[in-house]
Amino acid sequence: MPGRSSIILAIAGLALINGLFNPLLLPQTSAAIILLAPGLLLRSAPLIAFLAYLLGAGVTVVLAGLPAALFERLAGHDHTTYGSYLVWLCATAILSLPAAAFAAALLLR
Repeated sequence: MPGRSSIILAIAGLALINGLFNPLLLPQTSAAIILLAPGLLLRSAPLIAFLAYLLGAGVTVVLAGLPAALFERLAGHDHTTYGSYLVWLCATAILSLPAAAFAAALLLR
């Protein structure tokens, strides 16, 4: 049975893949960063793209954490259990399916 830290690393890795390759999430996060760029004094296109990827990964982690939080609440736990981490990992994997398909299509060209 893998430890909790390895599950958290897997969640972060899947979220980063989703932030990088999700064709549905990238336009929205890019637009959000471009709208915020003048206020943040960002003029570098690679930095804006990097922040868009990070925003996409953060959105993935937050959205995938909702089922885990509901699981904890419904199970009556007062702290995060191993099962909650697994629910979080599964939700992250499900959210990352479009990104995995897109990445596979890019690699198999």
